[in-house]
Amino acid sequence: MAISVTLTAPLILYPSFSSSSSSPPPVSIVSCSTPLSSYKNIAKNTRFSTSVTTKKRNRSFICRAAEYKFPDPIPEFADAETEKFRTHLVKKLSKKDIFGESVEEAVGICTEIFSDFLHTEYGGPGTLLVIPFIDMADTLKERGLPGGPQAARAAVKWAQNHVDKDWKEWTRS
Repeated sequence: MAISVTLTAPLILYPSFSSSSSSPPPVSIVSCSTPLSSYKNIAKNTRFSTSVTTKKRNRSFICRAAEYKFPDPIPEFADAETEKFRTHLVKKLSKKDIFGESVEEAVGICTEIFSDFLHTEYGGPGTLLVIPFIDMADTLKERGLPGGPQAARAAVKWAQNHVDKDWKEWTRS
């Protein structure tokens, strides 16, 4: 199952105004039907009224961003990456005195959540979410295990540094 994401990018244009004014001039919110690179041109060509009494013509554009379909998760990649993750987390968390004898249990919970995410949702660069790492911290806290925030931080730091790079290597033709 491919994930489809539609991106929209409204632009808020703030005109310059003097700080001695009692109130700022009106702000224009522009949705643009041109690429993001053209926003500079829109900003240059947009005139701002500094007078509150002046009527402005309301110009609006329809923003239609390109759709991008992320690839499906790759189970073999998820398995390999989960093992790397587990190895790193055991090594990292064993160094900390916070976890005591519950290192294996904490690593098991984090690994299970990370594996589930890789098998069901991760589809390459741009799809690494923060939600699984929040779930790790919450689950460790709910089960009364120490060091939930520290384990989640170690997990997210490793994932940010490795998962997208490893995906690119895995899918390189």
